[in-house]
This record gives sequence, C-alpha cells and structure tokens, in this order.
Amino acid sequence: MTRRYDALIIGGGHNGLVCAFYLARAGLRVRVLERRGVVGGAAVTEEFHPGFRNSTASYTVSLLRPKIIADMRLYERGLKIVERPIANFLPFPGTYLKLGGGMARTQAEFARFSPKDAAAYPGYANALEKIAQLLRDLALQIPPQPGGGLRALAALARQGWPLTRLNRASQHELLNIFTRSAREFLDGWFEDDRIKSAFAFDAVVGNYAGVSTPGSAYVLLHHVFGEVGGKSGAWGHALGGMGAITQAMAAACLDQGVEISLDAPVSQVLVVGGRAVGVVLESGEQVSAPIIAANVGPALLYRQLVDPGDLGADFRRRIAQYNTGSGTFRMNVALSELPDFAVLPGKAQAEHHASGIVIAPGLDYMDRAFDDARALGWSRQPVVELTIPSTVDDSLAPPGCHVASLFCQHFAPELPPHSDGSARSWDDEREAAADCIVDTVTAHAPNFKASVIARQIHSPLDLERKFGLIGGDIFHGRMSLDQLWAARPVLGHGDYRAPIAGLYMCGSGTHPGGGVTGAPGHNAARAILADRPLWRRV
Repeated sequence: MTRRYDALIIGGGHNGLVCAFYLARAGLRVRVLERRGVVGGAAVTEEFHPGFRNSTASYTVSLLRPKIIADMRLYERGLKIVERPIANFLPFPGTYLKLGGGMARTQAEFARFSPKDAAAYPGYANALEKIAQLLRDLALQIPPQPGGGLRALAALARQGWPLTRLNRASQHELLNIFTRSAREFLDGWFEDDRIKSAFAFDAVVGNYAGVSTPGSAYVLLHHVFGEVGGKSGAWGHALGGMGAITQAMAAACLDQGVEISLDAPVSQVLVVGGRAVGVVLESGEQVSAPIIAANVGPALLYRQLVDPGDLGADFRRRIAQYNTGSGTFRMNVALSELPDFAVLPGKAQAEHHASGIVIAPGLDYMDRAFDDARALGWSRQPVVELTIPSTVDDSLAPPGCHVASLFCQHFAPELPPHSDGSARSWDDEREAAADCIVDTVTAHAPNFKASVIARQIHSPLDLERKFGLIGGDIFHGRMSLDQLWAARPVLGHGDYRAPIAGLYMCGSGTHPGGGVTGAPGHNAARAILADRPLWRRV
C-alpha cells in the first residue's frame, strides 16, 4: 500500500530538514526527497582522499539560529561547535594582521597600523552590532507581503517597530549599509587599507561583486549577525565537519517520524487545477501530498521543476530576472604539514592556523579580482579564505596531517567566450583555476604547494551539478537589496508561499538568505502550518 503524506520536502539540505522537523512535530506525515546518496545538501562531510575528510561545500558555522539548535536538541544529539581562537589572520607584504581575541587585543593590533583606527573600532563594532541585532530579530519572522490585509499590516508594524527605536546615528548607518559599497562604508570609519581589508573580505564572501560595488556593504553585515556559544559575531567549526550538523538534524527528524529518501531526485512538481498535488521523481515514481516545500533555489524550482504554463506571465518575467551566481570556487586539500607563512614563520600549530586565513591584501586587490573575473572568467589573483579545521578536530586527517578548506572569489558563474567566439567550459579550466588558487596561497606560505597531497575541486559548474546550486550560487540567489526580506525571491512571494497553491519555498532563496541558518526552513514551516485550514480542505 502506498503511504499517504501530508507534506513532501524537495531537498534534504539543512533547511529542508528543519522544515520537515517542525512540520512533523506538529503532527504531519512528512517525507524528504534528497537527490544525493547522503543527507545534508551542501552541509555535508565527505572523505575526499583516503583518511582525509572535510566539509565539502559549507565549511564554517555561526549563523545557525539558537532556537533551532534548542528545538532540535542538536547539542544533545552530539553536535559540538568549537570557536576559532581568533577570527582571522591576514598576511600582507612584509606584515600581517590578526583580527579577534577581544576588543582590547584587536585595538592593540590595529594600533600597529593606525592609532586613529584603533580608537574608532569600538564605535564601528557597536554600530554594526546594533544593526546586526535587528537582523537576528527579523531572521525567524515571516516578511509581510503586499495585499496581505490586516495580517500583513500587523507584521509590518511589528517588524518595522525596532527601526523607530534606533537613534538618528544608527538609522544613518543602517541606510549606508544597505545602499553603499563596502569601500564607501568602511572609508567612513577607518583610514588604513589593511584594516579596511580585514572587514571588507566579508562583503565579497559568496558575493559576485567588488568591494566598490554599490550594495556590497550589506553582505558584510550578513556575515556578522551570527554567534557561537552565545558570543555575537563569532565563527567556529563543527566537530566532524558540517555534516555533523545535518546528521544531528536528520536524527531529530527521524525521531519525529519523518521519512528520508536518498537517491530520490525530483524531476517535476505536479500541478492540477492550479494546485501542487505531488512530485515526479527521475525514476518515474509519483508521490502525492497536498503540501510541497522546495528546499532548492528559486531558479532551479521555477525554471526546471515547475512547468512554465503553471506560472503567471508576470511571475515568469520576474523570476527570469532573479539573479544567481556567487562567483565562488571551493576546494578541499589534504596537507602533509601546516602552511609556513613568510610574515609569520613556523609550521608548528599556532593560533593563526586555526583562524580564517584571508588572502585579500587590499581593497584594490579585491576589486581587481572581480574585474578579472568579469573580463577573463576568473581572477588571476583571487581572494582566498583558507581554514584548517583539523587544527581543532584531529578526526579529519591522519596523525601529523591536515585538511584545509579554500573558499575563493571571484570565478564567473559562466565563462565569457574565447576571443574567436567559441564557448568556454569550467570542465576545461577548473584545474588551471585550482592551480592559480594554490599558487596564490603559496606566494604567502612557500611550503604550501609542496604540502598538498590531494585536492577536491568544485568550480561553479561543479557546485551546480553536485548540489543543485544554479550558477554555483551558495546563497541560492544574490544578496542584494532587490532580493532581500519581503522581496526574496520576488516581491509578493517573500512569505515562503509560491504562486501555486500548496507549493512553498524553504531554502536560502527566501528570507533571511544564505548561510547555514535554518531560518528559512523554520519560517516556511510556520507559514505552512498557518495555512492548515486551507490545505486540510483539499
């Protein structure tokens, strides 16, 4: 007998698991359909070379909402998150900068470059924290939608009220951070380019833009509204890799009776009479349910899984303009030893090895990386963040060895054609791009290239093929003002409800956006349960 389901979740990434958990806890019969042979989506841990395991795509944790951790009892299920000893280490020609370790220590570090910037730092941190708290408060709320009646008006008043309590200076900073480039925003606070670079890096993480691109300041903010162990803005490592998070989430789902199907890719959302009624798997199997929640990006959902004839002309036009492509290249490498940096020598493990090692020496360097990608397809001097989680988790590599994650910008989602007009493919250029990344790190740590035992490469095309990230977009869509809050993915459908009855969105292409937050899954479940009287009549 075919089992009946109340809800189907397309995609077993972390947001899909969160959505499934809350729906099942409310009494629904839920099935998760995951295309790969492992649950977790982009937040997985895999062995990429004998004895070497690492977080394959998502690689560090901060944004996961504490409420979700508590509700799913992730810590009780074995999840452990270790904070970095310091936030970041940035090598520059002839010197270096360490960021983190407390206000006094950071100020002392800044004073080596600019006493004025050291004095300005507390004000900057306080200004960002006030705005970041607004994001935390909004993260688990459903954005109001135009035409939503009294309920939407009430939500608008409730979510907008904290803005009225900001003083004039904070309101001014809020406006600046949503409209200005990261360069403009940071120029208003600091004078030393190296100090500005330490913060500007966050503005290009997963953002196919330069630090001089208008609106890039918001992405800077998006990466500081998280926390680790109650410490705001901190980043850490999940012991066992990011897969430890999603495995704990899967266990929570199973305890609530959720059925998780692996190797079950969905090929089509079935729509009858303007209502989603089920899905078709690539195997040909049809599965029915009155509720479908898609934990895939809007570009994938509406351009590949939904028949265009089931969407209105206006929505088709707007979703065709939905921007994707984060310009990201991801590598994992197995290392025989730790990198020995020219400006901070030593292969013995030190605090900088356990931090986020950022190669982005200057705002102009970061802008050139973006300009290169637009002109040439990928940066010949890329922005690289190197993290070495085996410094805090020795289960990931054999004794004496290490694993490293390399998160790199900028690499065009689609390569421009050759000079003769012929097409270029990432399949042909991925190895050369990977070599360039390794050489970029080696320019600062001369032993790095020789220490690489093996590497796992994910070009933007690889990320799309493997994880369903259209254009290799780790955020499921650009984090720009026109694609945020109530307008994510498009205005009128920022409340997780698709323009097809019974179809919902629960992935990072909805508010509050990308990163391992769990918030879209949590909020989508709330929207679905609020609509219970409607779908129960089906």
